[in-house]
Amino acid sequence: MLTQIAVSLNSIANPIGQVLLAPIEWLPGWLSATLIGVVTGVLMLVVFKYTSNQSAIKRTRDQIKANMLALSLFKDDLGVSLRSQGRLLTGALRLILHALIPLAVLMIPMILILGQMSLWYQARPLRIGEESVVTVQLADESTDAVQAITLNTNDAVEVIAGPVRVSSKNMVCWKVMPIRDGQHQLEFKIGGETSLKEFVVGGAFEPTSQKRPAWDWNEVVMHPRETPFAPDSIVQSIEVTYPQRDALTAGTNNWVIYWFVISMVAAFVAKPFLNVNL
Repeated sequence: MLTQIAVSLNSIANPIGQVLLAPIEWLPGWLSATLIGVVTGVLMLVVFKYTSNQSAIKRTRDQIKANMLALSLFKDDLGVSLRSQGRLLTGALRLILHALIPLAVLMIPMILILGQMSLWYQARPLRIGEESVVTVQLADESTDAVQAITLNTNDAVEVIAGPVRVSSKNMVCWKVMPIRDGQHQLEFKIGGETSLKEFVVGGAFEPTSQKRPAWDWNEVVMHPRETPFAPDSIVQSIEVTYPQRDALTAGTNNWVIYWFVISMVAAFVAKPFLNVNL
């Protein structure tokens, strides 16, 4: 059920992400990553404002300030200090509780946004002449398919080596090299069944799906672009190794850290202008 929900959400997020994130293709990486961080940070702040109990948060913050002032004024009074410290801890716990509903509301949109961003920043497309490894994972019960599966050749990809068949892991690998720019499809055949995998060659910034996932909600969330294989499919997943993107702000894995920092900074800068209590 979780996998089906993830697939349904991706079917909505993919076309929206394709339109809204299209400027990434022609903007510098640092600029697009910064703009996305700022916009999502402000949007998260707005959602937090309208899904949280702002008056209760304000009262709790006022109580925390009052107890901090009591600690400063009556630091020589052990009883007052202990009571104030206890109230500070209670106030901090209340703030956490007040944030739970907004965080629950924000969780799914943020997961979808990060999934869409990963298509642009986590890896870069292959360039003509760069070698890559394509790995097909087959179902556990399909040992005969390891010997039967084939990769159809086309005018966009040249097979350099393989197939290497690892029967113990139900896995088959090929080493390939792109020979033409564009978004292509790798075609695999087992008997009468055909399985496709997107293969991207070309520009610096294009959405790049590293894996067509199995029917598993975790993989579907991590690799949202392509339709997952059905639970009863002989082929369970197909993965292409793409080069890492080297950039401090929009590079492989770095983009997540940069997005988080920029979105938090944007939210705190916008907080007084939007009159939000956090």
